[in-house]
Amino acid sequence: MPKHEKKVVDITTRTNERPRMPEIAPDQTLCDQCYGVGMIVIPGKGAKPCSCRKRDLFTDGIDKANVPKRYASCHINNFKPETASQRHALKMAETFAREFPAVDRGLLFMGSVGVGKTHLAVSIIKLIAERGFSCRFYEFGTLLKEIQNSYNPRTDSSEDSILGNVFDCDVLLLDELGAAKPTHWVMDTLYHIINTRYNDKKATIFTTNFLDERTDPRIEILEDRIGVPVRSRLYEMCATVPMTGNDHRRKLA
Repeated sequence: MPKHEKKVVDITTRTNERPRMPEIAPDQTLCDQCYGVGMIVIPGKGAKPCSCRKRDLFTDGIDKANVPKRYASCHINNFKPETASQRHALKMAETFAREFPAVDRGLLFMGSVGVGKTHLAVSIIKLIAERGFSCRFYEFGTLLKEIQNSYNPRTDSSEDSILGNVFDCDVLLLDELGAAKPTHWVMDTLYHIINTRYNDKKATIFTTNFLDERTDPRIEILEDRIGVPVRSRLYEMCATVPMTGNDHRRKLA
């Protein structure tokens, strides 16, 4: 049979095939509105994306944000302020999440343990990720450990790939700033991260247990832990949001 005749037969055969429904993984359930297609038809108006697609996009955004399971339940709506500073911090968080990306600076939540700093910071990136922006959560010490591990030739990760996630995301949340011992390597790495996002005008959110004012000569302040150059950058990059209050974790004991 001539080649061109065989092509006609193949095309006809494919045309007569019935379209296949999307394959569903064993742990997934088929949407009862769009049946896995992702679109629903509205009589007389046309088609629109199904709500399941928006839900999947939100879940995917949160998964990529690397938020620890411990903070899965954190949300703006369930943050319960007990002090004036916590109420102010809540308003700052709501405003930032609502107005992003039309914001000039990030946020630095500063206060003692258990006052809700990470709760608010995580709530912000959840709301922003829901709108399709890329967000990334890193605990400061864990990030440094990942970078150090990338130097091992037996690992699959590289410093460039790790820092790429840190540099490129729309919003970076760096939790527990200053928690790591301030060695020269730590200071240099932190400055590289902060300075890169500073130059690229990328929004960054920080939390820290270290304060700016030295109330006791024996207690370290944030500048001692991250260095003068980085603290100077943060004054311009972020609005400082002090938070005071009781340690809410003690209520769970």
